[in-house]
Amino acid sequence: MRRSRLTVGIAALCVAVGIPAPVRAAPAPAPLPTVNMEATVLAAQIDPRRPDETLTPGAKASVLAVEQALQARHLLDARWVDGYFGTTTVTAYAAFQRSLGYTGLDANGLPGVSSLTKLGQGRFTVTHEISAGAKVQRDGKTVDARTQAMLTEAERLLGSHLKLDQGSYNPGGDPTSAGTHDGGGVVDVNVTGMNATSRTDVARTLRQVGFAAWVRDPSQGDWPWHIHAAAISDTDLSSQAQHQTGDYYLGRNGLANSKPDDGPKVPIHTWEEYQRSH
Repeated sequence: MRRSRLTVGIAALCVAVGIPAPVRAAPAPAPLPTVNMEATVLAAQIDPRRPDETLTPGAKASVLAVEQALQARHLLDARWVDGYFGTTTVTAYAAFQRSLGYTGLDANGLPGVSSLTKLGQGRFTVTHEISAGAKVQRDGKTVDARTQAMLTEAERLLGSHLKLDQGSYNPGGDPTSAGTHDGGGVVDVNVTGMNATSRTDVARTLRQVGFAAWVRDPSQGDWPWHIHAAAISDTDLSSQAQHQTGDYYLGRNGLANSKPDDGPKVPIHTWEEYQRSH
């Protein structure tokens, strides 16, 4: 590009009087694109359960950025870079987590803050972060801090305590749970003394604060009456629990028979979305 006469004149003058010529500042680098972690994690739960390739609303740009980064690391073939966080992308993301030395729940294919930040280095920044938090005790059962906060808010809305029959991080603890309690975010609520209306009210309230929650009865499996609840978008969800939360968004009952959702109907949202609206 041709410099202006004024610029050339100033440079010549500087040389003549023995001072350094002014240096034009380099243009600032373009800001990196952003990846919305909430949207990305949600897509990673729902997309693998879809019968088609419908994209999760609001997640395409973020998922594309993640897939492009996985492709750049030779973990995902170009044909799968499409904004759809299906099983192939979940598998690729789990492989990336393992490449960082992560194991177990830390390599479950759901993006966590640490792995997503590392994947995005030089490519994107992470917004709307989600964290399961530390493990804590509740009714003698283990849950994570995010799940604890959700249960506490549900209790506030109900005006009563929710006692747990089963907590989280309980691998092999109950064979009837099919692995859903192996990770974080999943609890079974005791319903002893509750009538049908009360059980439904509890399930509805749990859904309101961001759980995929269902009243389970003995006719459905080898278990007593209870309420099964999985915290949507908990980044420590086991693979089986991820499938349940995805099924919930798709109007299913979260059981192996994939029948229609039999719980109280409420607008579906995550804990983070609930917090922003209350």
